[in-house]
Amino acid sequence: MTAHSHDRAPLRCLVTGATGYIGGRLVPELLAAGHRVRCLARSPERLRDHPWAGEAEVVRGDVTDGASVAEAMRDVDVAYYLVHALGTGRHFEETDRRAARIFGERARAAGVRRIVYLGGLVPAGVPERELSPHLRSRTEVGRILLDSGVPATVLRAAVVIGSGSASFEMLRYLTERLPVMVTPSWVHTRIQPVAVRDVLRILVGSARMPEDVNRAFDVGGPEVLTYRDMMIRYAAVAGLPRRLILPVPVLTPRLSSHWVGLVTPVPASIARPLAESLRHEVVCREHDIARYVPDPPGHPLGFDEAVRLALRRVRDAQVLTRWSSASLPGAPSDPLPTDPDWAGGSLYTDHRELTVNAGREALWRVIEGIGGDNGWYSFPLAWAVRGWLDRLVGGVGLRRGRRDAARLRVGDSLDFWRVEEIEPGHLLRLRAEMRLPGLAWLEMFAETDEAGRTRYRQRALFHPHGLLGQAYWWGVSPFHAVVFGGMARNIARAAAAEPHRVTAGA
Repeated sequence: MTAHSHDRAPLRCLVTGATGYIGGRLVPELLAAGHRVRCLARSPERLRDHPWAGEAEVVRGDVTDGASVAEAMRDVDVAYYLVHALGTGRHFEETDRRAARIFGERARAAGVRRIVYLGGLVPAGVPERELSPHLRSRTEVGRILLDSGVPATVLRAAVVIGSGSASFEMLRYLTERLPVMVTPSWVHTRIQPVAVRDVLRILVGSARMPEDVNRAFDVGGPEVLTYRDMMIRYAAVAGLPRRLILPVPVLTPRLSSHWVGLVTPVPASIARPLAESLRHEVVCREHDIARYVPDPPGHPLGFDEAVRLALRRVRDAQVLTRWSSASLPGAPSDPLPTDPDWAGGSLYTDHRELTVNAGREALWRVIEGIGGDNGWYSFPLAWAVRGWLDRLVGGVGLRRGRRDAARLRVGDSLDFWRVEEIEPGHLLRLRAEMRLPGLAWLEMFAETDEAGRTRYRQRALFHPHGLLGQAYWWGVSPFHAVVFGGMARNIARAAAAEPHRVTAGA
């Protein structure tokens, strides 16, 4: 085999962060390029329903666990580092630092040929101590990987424009919902946004960089814009009237993150690092990446085209991953205990069961379509109030919506729930990610009884934490008949009407 043919041979790639926004899109791109892919995930089952799941190897592990990282690195050529510990607590920078060191050390020990990392664009002339904690940590991670002894490609991007990205959804909802905006002063900060398609193209191309390349690269689109420019341009592309934007200097990053959290589906915990990163100008100082990953004709995409493509994905319900694909920091992740004699403490349940005057398929369509714009089939005001209360205490609230209007997969966020299990045509299990003094699940079943009738079965489960959890359950129990009872009845009614809607639509 010649050196040239060896250079074009398929590579064995390890992807961390495959349950997240970028990682979940990178895996199919690497597969399409002919590479073999292994994913390292804390919860491999969350990747089960992805269209590419049967083509990639998925192993269980965590970047802070040296043993699992070492095993995942076995026989790997290129290792992608697409994780960060933002929001995991006050010491997230130390967690990021430790994970990056483990990753670099295990990659060197395994003989990995290259590490590829996607970080944040660093403002010119700003001392590192003055950067936001989010950007400072990402900068440090890049430096640790460059010093690991393994050739590394550190890509530094600012605002990523793509359907479902946190940056795009923040821009989209601010612009669409507020024709007149009183905004933070950072709307005048100059930014160099980049289309997610270009980020993915460069990530894939970075796998084949020469072995002597070990450096950081700025990654951006062809235009430098202010956030105000981006909102005005977004409105034009989306066909909205021109927006009136009135910046004020008094909104600090903390206050403006709460403002963003009230207006958009992006919670304050995620909006704050985005807002903090916009305090300083983030403009590329070089485009050297094109020497190693050449720009094809028409790339990098301009801002308007990136927005147009993202909106098309949203409107055609083809959003592959969203910012909420990754678990929200601090959200519960314990699976539902399956042992009926579980000894972990109290497990309270609210059980409802009804006969449905419809086929099981019609019932399942209603179950799988729940949430988002379809709502929760019960006392909308109560759900809305619960969502607002959750936002007030730093939770995600109801506005995350759905990735797809008709289909769900394990790991999808669904308002303030997460899809924990789905058995098509039979079971949907949701795990609560709202702020609660305990763990909660909601199960919905489509079944057929002995007489051949369709049955809808619903269970709400709650595992309280301490006395506060006990008080919470008994405090809300009187409302269960209204909320959960009404939900069961309305789902049954919607299923009965489903065939008529399908016929009418035909």
